[in-house]
Amino acid sequence: MAGPGAGEPAMEDERSFSDICGGRLALRRRYYSPSCLEFCLICPRISLRSLTAVTCTVWLAAYGLFTLCENSMILSAAIFITLLGLLGYLHFVKIDHETLLIIDSLGIQMTSSYASGKESTTFIEMGKVKDVIINEAIYMQKVIYYLCILLKDPVEPHGISQVVPIFQSAKPRLDCLIEVYRSCQEILAHQKATSTRP
Repeated sequence: MAGPGAGEPAMEDERSFSDICGGRLALRRRYYSPSCLEFCLICPRISLRSLTAVTCTVWLAAYGLFTLCENSMILSAAIFITLLGLLGYLHFVKIDHETLLIIDSLGIQMTSSYASGKESTTFIEMGKVKDVIINEAIYMQKVIYYLCILLKDPVEPHGISQVVPIFQSAKPRLDCLIEVYRSCQEILAHQKATSTRP
């Protein structure tokens, strides 16, 4: 599902927040209408220092093995493994930004954009959404908060069939989650008000 039409003007603002480890995050909000809002959480860039440190460590270890064994295949394998590892990291692990698009008449779309350019998108119809809440979990021996979507149970009207976490990779702190949560609640309230009108 694509975003709103190009002809629609959007108000945009950006604020800085932190993730649970203290890294800098940027939250970009695009306001299209009272019933349509998009959040884009931009994650920290790849640290060139850590990338260089890992590469140098692998290559120095490979050079040490080469001097012991005098086998040039070790150096070739080290270069190949480093490049393969970097490509795998950029394509499957390192997320550049996460987007949440909520449209009251359609649903909620979550997109994760990886550093390699690959995108992963999940769409949830609004009829399946029970609520958006802030939940807590234990992560690395500390309590963290995360935003999640509660999906309605098709069998039990008051039950919950699934909990879908939002911004799983960025792991923003509570102040950022509250900002997104309030806007989501406004749109959900707008959706409920328009659906109950005669």
